Amino acid sequence: MSPPSAVSPTQRSAELATPTTTKQLPVKVNLGHGGLQTDALDGIFEGDWNSFKFDRIRESQVSRAMTRRYFKDLDEYAESDIVIIGAGSCGLSAAYVLGKQRPDLRIAIIEASVSPGGGAWLGGQLFSAMVMRKPADAFLREIGVPYEDEGAYVVVKHAALFTSTVLSKVLQMPNIKLFNATCVEDLITRPSEEGVRIAGVVTNWTLVAMHHDDQSCMDPNTINAPLIISTTGHDGPMGAFSVKRLVSMQRIEKLGGMRGLDMNTAEDAIVKNTREIVPGLIVGGMELSEVDGANRMGPTFGAMALSGVKAAEEALKVFDARKKANDF
Repeated sequence: MSPPSAVSPTQRSAELATPTTTKQLPVKVNLGHGGLQTDALDGIFEGDWNSFKFDRIRESQVSRAMTRRYFKDLDEYAESDIVIIGAGSCGLSAAYVLGKQRPDLRIAIIEASVSPGGGAWLGGQLFSAMVMRKPADAFLREIGVPYEDEGAYVVVKHAALFTSTVLSKVLQMPNIKLFNATCVEDLITRPSEEGVRIAGVVTNWTLVAMHHDDQSCMDPNTINAPLIISTTGHDGPMGAFSVKRLVSMQRIEKLGGMRGLDMNTAEDAIVKNTREIVPGLIVGGMELSEVDGANRMGPTFGAMALSGVKAAEEALKVFDARKKANDF
């Protein structure tokens, strides 16, 4: 007999309003972080879809509603406290911990893809289930994702359930802004006693960055921040970006290169070695394997989540120490 399924603590959901003969406005329930949810669709239209009609609007109102908010975000987050590069499972886990523990910090997430989540929308070989080795199940309970307990590991029925849950929680936090379809093209540096300190990121639209070879005069933008968490994954078209840049700027001699798959060795190494590589730059997740020559972990995601948790904890220690020393 298989072990009993472990389910995260139940969450209180809104109950459907009792339909009445009088048309009622939907009741709103505060979900926290400014989110509102109507608890009843029944009764709004009373089943009369033939008379359905949206409120009238001018097209310019839609444009202004988007651009006004986006440029406000660009203005506010041009000076951030922490920038996370990469919105995969590691980056999102780090953002969740930072946003929850420190609502006073302004946190920007830069994601090159249109869709955040990295490789965590599916399990291995495009299979649905996500496997996490214990004790990473603690993070699943923290964010409220149910799973099946298989002894040494747990299984989430679909990786997208984990990804969408942590993404939703992060995006609801008022002190976090995700800039997706945006890539980091370079790192901002400052001279320091250690040689150089990372002081922000250089950004551009991803589609613009992909066309630097066939277009000209497409200069980037910038975000200043005293601390960067880089979680861009293992080597690839945009993977391991920050650590490869450290080599080209001669801050580290060379990359160790990711070794062959060994789950038991790899996951421990990634979590234990999540750290500040050079002043101002913390590296986590599989990007770290390219620095240290760590093994590939394959289709198991526990180290990704817990590396993000550790990266957040390391970031807060470094940030607070430098703020106390006025070393920004």
